[in-house]
Amino acid sequence: MKKQTKKQAGLHHGQQSRRRTKGRRVRKQYKDTVFRMLFRDKVCLLELYNAVSGGCCTDPEALEIVTLENAIYMGMKNDLAFLVDFHLYLYEHQSTVNLNMPLRFLEYVTEEYGRLTAGENLYGSRQILLPPPHFVVFYNGKRGYPERKMLRLSEAFQVRENEPALELGVLVLNINEGFNTALKEQCRTLREYMQYVNKVREYVVDLSMEDAVDRAVDECIAEGILRDFLLANKAEVKRMSIYEYDEEATREAIRVEEYERGREVGREEGREEGIEALILDNMESGTSKKVILEKLAKRFGLKADKAEAYYNKVEAASAQGK
Repeated sequence: MKKQTKKQAGLHHGQQSRRRTKGRRVRKQYKDTVFRMLFRDKVCLLELYNAVSGGCCTDPEALEIVTLENAIYMGMKNDLAFLVDFHLYLYEHQSTVNLNMPLRFLEYVTEEYGRLTAGENLYGSRQILLPPPHFVVFYNGKRGYPERKMLRLSEAFQVRENEPALELGVLVLNINEGFNTALKEQCRTLREYMQYVNKVREYVVDLSMEDAVDRAVDECIAEGILRDFLLANKAEVKRMSIYEYDEEATREAIRVEEYERGREVGREEGREEGIEALILDNMESGTSKKVILEKLAKRFGLKADKAEAYYNKVEAASAQGK
């Protein structure tokens, strides 16, 4: 049997993952997220904008929301786009972080610029002015991640250049407990949103997801956390929270399945694919090298020198953009 190239193996691996994901996704309609629903309110969005940018804008009507309704990721509409002071801001909330975020934002901003310049003569001599873009991701996943990290599009280029002709930077802000405390103090809505999320995570350990969400919502209302928002949108928040949790659990199940697939198949090729998938996924999540090596030893029975060799191989390939 002819051995697959790495590229062919990667395509085959991706196709299998998409088929598994498609099979699990039983809901046909896309859903909002609690985060997006909260910050659709211009007052809350202005509060978040000021906290992130250090601005002091006081007029919510100065924000023109231009969110793309067809920007979909993992079945949920989860981006916020708005114009203020001749600048374009694209915010995303994610419970998972991956290195393709700059590419995704490039697609978003290209479509947004196309919409903003519709009807303009792109072939004329007059220069069309564009609002400079700013890209921010608010990360609250359970995997470890730095407080602030800048992801750049040029890191994905197959050939590294000192001055790439195209660049795009995405600022990732970890909003979990203990991270970016000053930011959350400046934005009460963001702080209370994470208080709600943390309650759900605490209670789901011992309760069903439905009961955990019910308890978290009721406690937040009693304690004045997102009180008005939850009272006005209680049923919808519960549905969205359960849906988001299911999607997050699905993504985690896919990862575990990929790791275990290499272990169970018994073929060296499949085993190596599982090992490399574990290393790369944990690297992207900001997991330390020490913890990754410990996982390799536990899940694949690798000795220290073998685990180190695999880690160095994946790290080198990632650095080269392969």
